[in-house]
Amino acid sequence: MIDSHCHLDHEPLFSDLENIIKRSKEVGIEKLLTISTSLESFSKIKNILTKDKIIYGTIGIHPHESSKNSIDSKEIVKNLTENEKVIGIGETGLDFYYDKSDRNIQISSFREHIDASIETNSPLIIHSRNAEEETFEILNEYKNKNLKILMHCFTGSFGFAKKLLDFNSYFSASGIITFKNSLDLQNTFKSIPLENLLIETDSPFLAPVPNRGKKNEPSFISFTASKLAEIKLIEKSKLVKITTNNFNKLFFN
Repeated sequence: MIDSHCHLDHEPLFSDLENIIKRSKEVGIEKLLTISTSLESFSKIKNILTKDKIIYGTIGIHPHESSKNSIDSKEIVKNLTENEKVIGIGETGLDFYYDKSDRNIQISSFREHIDASIETNSPLIIHSRNAEEETFEILNEYKNKNLKILMHCFTGSFGFAKKLLDFNSYFSASGIITFKNSLDLQNTFKSIPLENLLIETDSPFLAPVPNRGKKNEPSFISFTASKLAEIKLIEKSKLVKITTNNFNKLFFN
């Protein structure tokens, strides 16, 4: 299994990394991708990458942080190319639910990340909340640029997913698919082809059932994998193999 999106720089994970890594390996995780959300976050991630060979990282600014953290495509490219364990760009995107950063600043930051992704041919990890139309309009401007798109913690509509499939986007399922009130989302994932799916924890957030309400950690991804296999009507072992291959194809091909 691969946890395609976690935040090992966040507490309580950061102060307990040794045990977090140990428990990850015990459930069969072979790679952890820890995601940058700010300049401070990336600084911690560079250190975390040295802790174990299974840990990889990204460089990027979360839309919530874009008003306080300015980064341009050149700086993203520089940081990406300086460290071989930094393998993706993000998380970036648009969040118009909380509006913690000015919308125009979010959009500008998103475009800088897209430009860096195009220049380096690196996967772009996208956060989109209450901004489906705006996210798609921006991505559609780059339709002929062969973007490698990963919609992280996807909770969007079936229509949004269908349009993004035209870009051969990947969609990552989080613990949200295990929640009782997520039937619409489960049906959306039922319709997304297996070859476009990944799994993630987004830990320390969004712990899956039966650990909902607890602080999430990568080892809990096993519950999300089980639920996604159930949704896709396949054996868990097959689901794990497919999502692992999809991750490696996206990030290492």
